[in-house]
Amino acid sequence: MRMQEELTVPGQPGSLKDVLRHRFLLKLLVSKELKVRYRGSILGLLWSYVKPGIQFLVFYVALGVFLGLEESAGNRGGLPNYAIYLFSGIVLINFFTEALGNASRSIVGNGGLIKKIYLPRQLFPVASVWVSGVHFVPQMVILIGACLFSGWRPSLLQLAAAAAGFLVVAMLATGLGLLFGAINVYFRDAENLVDMLLMVATWASPVLYSWTMVQSKLGETFFNFYQLNPITVGVETFHYAFWLPTTDGSQSIPPHLLSVWIPVALAISAAVLLIGQLVFRRLEGRFAQEL
Repeated sequence: MRMQEELTVPGQPGSLKDVLRHRFLLKLLVSKELKVRYRGSILGLLWSYVKPGIQFLVFYVALGVFLGLEESAGNRGGLPNYAIYLFSGIVLINFFTEALGNASRSIVGNGGLIKKIYLPRQLFPVASVWVSGVHFVPQMVILIGACLFSGWRPSLLQLAAAAAGFLVVAMLATGLGLLFGAINVYFRDAENLVDMLLMVATWASPVLYSWTMVQSKLGETFFNFYQLNPITVGVETFHYAFWLPTTDGSQSIPPHLLSVWIPVALAISAAVLLIGQLVFRRLEGRFAQEL
């Protein structure tokens, strides 16, 4: 006797499991996003190198040279290999800002497609995060090349920490992208809120400065609150994996980074991802009508 397959009503709210079941659609959306973004562009994917390169030069000259954050013979209070310190933070923060910015606009931006056919709506924010991952890869190639030129010899623990840091930031960007992507359908002010968050993100984490500056100014108690920011932990893991092995080893990492703060950051990002998914499922039923 043949068992009948369970029938489901089309258009019912789904979950991130639907993204896994429709991996081929995710691949198509990522490919479509890349083609649309660089349509008519001369440089194309090379913008993944140009934009962070210009950003790096501006910050390096302004902070490393003019404000003295680069250690030199006449300035022992700066950071050794500040260029690598700076760029290792920039590549991760760029991934987060691009992923969240595009994910929060992904539902509205694909409104025409959403109104015509049904497919798991979570695919659009997730595809935006994957596109940002594509842009993240060439920047990592440049970073690793610069690290190798500076005598980079990382340990397996340091590489594992960097992988955990990237996972923290990717989950956070996906969760916030689902959250603000859904809210943005109903309240377009969400885009402006996201833009403000992204502006703060670069300065709220030790991308441009050392964590020791924060600790000395805020004290131990408030520094612990500072460490609750998952992006901060992600940036610190990249510094630990890519910048620290290029120094003489005299520099220190934040206390309890590996034993406490990485697990805490993973838990917070997972909670944000869950909340974003729940809110998205609650609101996606009227996307087509609102769009």
